[in-house]
Amino acid sequence: MYSILQNLHSLWAYLVLLLLVIASANSWMGLSSKKDFANKDFRIALFTLIVSHIQLLIGLVAYFMSPYFASISEVGMGEVMKDSTLRLYVVEHPSVMIIAIVLITMGFSKHKKKETASEKFKTIALLYSIALVLVLSRLPWSAWLA
Repeated sequence: MYSILQNLHSLWAYLVLLLLVIASANSWMGLSSKKDFANKDFRIALFTLIVSHIQLLIGLVAYFMSPYFASISEVGMGEVMKDSTLRLYVVEHPSVMIIAIVLITMGFSKHKKKETASEKFKTIALLYSIALVLVLSRLPWSAWLA
């Protein structure tokens, strides 16, 4: 069961990354071109939010079923923190991804309260882009691309 969740989590990550790049780029382009904030822009931001939240749910279930999570009780948190691979999977990846999804959620929520198109684009562009950088920084690239 864990391997199915792990594969689903890895495959869904491609969709999250794609939509996060599209949403960020769309917002930066909308901001720089001073265009109106249209339904298309809203939908791109919304789909990115939905897909990232689904990824979070899949990831949380996979996390608690993973052998990495079991290693906490086996070797202790001190040993987990000394091993860079264990630390990435047990601490860094989950915590940074949760922060990234919080930023995506904040960006989507805050943009709805803004009055002008430029404020909407700026809010989404800034928070979604920071989230994108965080996601890219803590992906387990060696395992993910293998």
